[in-house]
Amino acid sequence: MTLSDKLFKEEERAAYKLRELYRKYGYLQYKVSKFEEYDLYARNKSFLVSDKLLTFTDTNGKLMALKPDVTLSIIKNVVANEKSSYKVYYDEKVYRTTTSGDGFREIMQTGLESIGAIDSFSQSEVIMLAMRSLENISEDYILDISNMKLLEGLFESAGIDASLMSEILSLIGSKNISAIKSFCRREGVSVDAEDRICQFASCYMPIENALEEIKPLLVGEKMLSAYSELCELYEILKLYGSTEKLYVDFSIVNDMNYYDGIIFKGFINGIFDSVLSGGRYDRLMEKLGKKMGAIGFAVYLDRLERFGAENDAYEVDALLLYDDSAEAKDIISAVRKLGADGKTVRVLNTLDKSISYKMLAVIRKGGLEILEEND
Repeated sequence: MTLSDKLFKEEERAAYKLRELYRKYGYLQYKVSKFEEYDLYARNKSFLVSDKLLTFTDTNGKLMALKPDVTLSIIKNVVANEKSSYKVYYDEKVYRTTTSGDGFREIMQTGLESIGAIDSFSQSEVIMLAMRSLENISEDYILDISNMKLLEGLFESAGIDASLMSEILSLIGSKNISAIKSFCRREGVSVDAEDRICQFASCYMPIENALEEIKPLLVGEKMLSAYSELCELYEILKLYGSTEKLYVDFSIVNDMNYYDGIIFKGFINGIFDSVLSGGRYDRLMEKLGKKMGAIGFAVYLDRLERFGAENDAYEVDALLLYDDSAEAKDIISAVRKLGADGKTVRVLNTLDKSISYKMLAVIRKGGLEILEEND
């Protein structure tokens, strides 16, 4: 049985395609409870997309929260270790405020996690799947990537104190070059180090070009190691044929308390905000008492609600009217004709002006007549 795409909203269509993609690569579906103890989220609010939580008191007196995130729940219950591999995907509803800030909503979210023994191949596979996820939504996409270890090494080589890294990360995140220069001068950072930081903050180009651009700027073992990781990632993704739409952007930053390596965001032309976000979060694993690697991403399906809305400009393809002279067999014959190729047809005996339609037709005793057609 083939289901028409018209039966689904854009985010529902995407969810089905993504589940099929992840299953193809051996990721198993993971189901989580609708709620967790509030403390799990309260202790990790800066890891969440939104720090606002819907809470309630359980019958045993514990404060619970409707889950605003799936990753934390998976990590809490994972039993993998650093010598094993735990690959799962999820298709769940989360409860949080949207980017428009119009109160709490139930939001569909799809994503995957690879936890345990994370080597260069398994890391590259996740990023490849992030790119394929975007491609399943639209071929007009970009995946921007960064490396937190590279930035951390950059700051350390410049002599920036660890307590100030969040501040300089924020400035790089906004590409505020003048503020970065002011920060460096205030903290006594050398002119050479200041220039390198500004070049990293300004970098936005295809990964192949970026690797050449930043190579002369590397200082210290940490930066060289992180750069080598990016190069290895690039070489593996080339084998997948997945580098054309991969860009390096060091303004993609995340909390160093949770993320400590490759991070990335995905964008679709026509949607202002990112629709995919992910990265390496070994430090979060460590914070939750799990000594293993982890990398994953989430696709924010709520941001697809208006994507492709032009394809839904009409509620029905054809609105068919009939009068008292029309016979049932003629109406049914007209519905079959107008509904060919999966088109939608609504039959009424009186015109309802509130319904938007692509075609208006009428069936009378004399036959089918097309009254109006819209582009």
